[in-house]
Amino acid sequence: MKSALKEAERAFDKDDCPIGAVIIKNGQIIARAHNQVELLKDPTAHAEIIAITQAANTLGQERLLDTTMYVTLEPCVMCAGALVLARVKRLVFGAHDPKAGACGTLYNIIQDERLNHRLEVVSGIMAAESLSLLQEFFRRLRKEKR
Repeated sequence: MKSALKEAERAFDKDDCPIGAVIIKNGQIIARAHNQVELLKDPTAHAEIIAITQAANTLGQERLLDTTMYVTLEPCVMCAGALVLARVKRLVFGAHDPKAGACGTLYNIIQDERLNHRLEVVSGIMAAESLSLLQEFFRRLRKEKR
């Protein structure tokens, strides 16, 4: 999770929403990413999506079997769906997202029995640090808009 937080700080430094993600396989980081929505002007450039793409390229396949994603904020609907499609085994996230969380807060896409794959999930890991970075980002954003 510390590596995911470092990625979130990279997004923060680039004036993008500070969310970071890493994907681990066999104890090694195979992908690391941070939000780049503002930088790329792309609504799909979430840390999770970029990390999934990197991991698939690293492994040379679309199935990310036996991998774990660590991400600083609970994934949204788009990212949760991508995790299911990629067959990620386990999700570990920091802060819950009461406005868009799709891994247990508003929805639970990653464990929906109607889908063909479900993920193990662990939440609340380094949540305070993740939340603090997000709060500082939005505090700064509101101040700049004044």
